[in-house]
Amino acid sequence: MKENYDVIVVGMGPGAIFMAYEMTKLDKNKKILLIEQGKRVEDRNCPIEKIGKCVKCKPFCNITSGFSGAGAFSDGKLSLYNKEDEDFYVGGNLHKYIGVEETKKLIDYTDKIYLDFGADDKLEGTEYKEEVGEIKKKAKKQGLTLIDIPIRHLGTEKAHDLYKKLEDYLEENNIDMLFETAVEDLIIQENEAKGVKIRNVKNKEAQAQEIYGNNVVIAVGRKGANWLVDMCEKHKIKTEAGVVDIGVRYELSDEVMKNINKYMYEGKFIGRPGPFGDKVRTFCQNPSGFVSSEVYDNNLSLVNGHSYKDRKSKNTNLAILVSHHFNYPFDKPIEYGRNVAKNLNELGNGNVVVQRLGDIYRGKRTWEEELKTNKIEPTLKSAVAGDITFALGYRTMTDILQFIRQMDKVVEGFANPENLLYAPEIKFYSNQVVIDERFETSIKGLYSIGDGGGMTRGLMMASASGVQMARNLCK
Repeated sequence: MKENYDVIVVGMGPGAIFMAYEMTKLDKNKKILLIEQGKRVEDRNCPIEKIGKCVKCKPFCNITSGFSGAGAFSDGKLSLYNKEDEDFYVGGNLHKYIGVEETKKLIDYTDKIYLDFGADDKLEGTEYKEEVGEIKKKAKKQGLTLIDIPIRHLGTEKAHDLYKKLEDYLEENNIDMLFETAVEDLIIQENEAKGVKIRNVKNKEAQAQEIYGNNVVIAVGRKGANWLVDMCEKHKIKTEAGVVDIGVRYELSDEVMKNINKYMYEGKFIGRPGPFGDKVRTFCQNPSGFVSSEVYDNNLSLVNGHSYKDRKSKNTNLAILVSHHFNYPFDKPIEYGRNVAKNLNELGNGNVVVQRLGDIYRGKRTWEEELKTNKIEPTLKSAVAGDITFALGYRTMTDILQFIRQMDKVVEGFANPENLLYAPEIKFYSNQVVIDERFETSIKGLYSIGDGGGMTRGLMMASASGVQMARNLCK
């Protein structure tokens, strides 16, 4: 291993991968090191598929950690854009740093890389413009906005294959990669990044090692948001008040969602229901998909969803998320979200909790026996029947229920009492790291890209931010 690198990257999610890929194209002489606390992509597997319950893998969850990050176990949706769009409505804030037109070019370039490594060339959501227009009109009457953009669906099992090819490519092109290695600290001297302190996660008695580099790029994803908060506080890296999205994973029949699934594959609905007017949105829709569980720091079990190219269920699942903004005197959105998750986990004996919509309306918990005869069969078998209203919070719960009522007037059956709500679904973002147009933080030589630092939200934008990071460093 080199003792001194041109670039050290913390994390091996899409941002880091595509940054390294682009560096191989721009300057093969650059010495690059990627550091990841999880495993190689081919060594990542979730036991829940075989044994039906989450065993909380040690030292880190295989779904959230490892090469390609949570992207390897996600539905693998690449959100593109419409040529006529004058702004980006999903995916984060990359365009605010490089401009809308440059972001479009960057997405086209990044999309081609995905295609070169095996992504499906079919684009969802491009054939039924007239039908989508009618759904938009119905949504608008109910105070909802429908965002429709082209989507390239990888599929969970295909995403594994694609990222394995990228992993092999990086190794073949002399990118150094350290797996099962935690970055315990950043080395900052006189307000300038000099390197990182690392430790092997399998050997707790191993001494920390220092590795030095001319530039350090933080690309940790949502899994590393809490770590990034700690680093920002310790090293006085400038941040702005961030957002935490709290909500549920909603599961309902494919039959109810058949038009949305057919016309768009994923419908992104946004509303601001009363009485609070908070932003509520659907996210990560998975036709014929499966609800999944994933584990974050301190053994917090969160719910997510995905779908395969070949294996299908009879249900569609999607997230319903409420955006929470905090300001003076409380400015710790991640801590707030963690407390919500902790309380829900305690209700579920360490597991995700599931409840029928009708039981919430009736003011009662859901029992395991009732799920066995429910028309909507839960696809997450490890979820514990219970009452999510004990811990989700009045404001959040009110927002979600009001949003479901609005959606039912657009998609008949969306408020079926046998539909299922799993909780907690929480999207952790760091307090947004303040960066300039080159993605450099307030610390010289320290950069931030991807989801963890609050710049992006999703596979495509995170990947594109990595490409741009490489270009910034090579200019």
